[in-house]
Amino acid sequence: MSAERAVHVTISGRVQGVGYRAWTVATARGMGLNGWVRNRRDGTVEAVFTGPADQIETMIAACRKGPLVARVTDVSVRDYKTGESFTSFHSQPTV
Repeated sequence: MSAERAVHVTISGRVQGVGYRAWTVATARGMGLNGWVRNRRDGTVEAVFTGPADQIETMIAACRKGPLVARVTDVSVRDYKTGESFTSFHSQPTV
């Protein structure tokens, strides 16, 4: 088992109106990750993933493709440090 990691990811491209959030929730839950995903008014999708580092890397790679109809042009990843503790993965409202 790998060490725990938390990342903040911003996904750009045609990623809204294509089921990207629902796909992210299902994929992250399937990998046993915790955190959240939401649309941003600037057209990007952002997410926080927490869990085993190897699963985080697999999720980031999956985000580079997304669901079938998405067209991802960029995935920005940075470490996420917070006092928050996540116990599930869910979708949040658009900001």
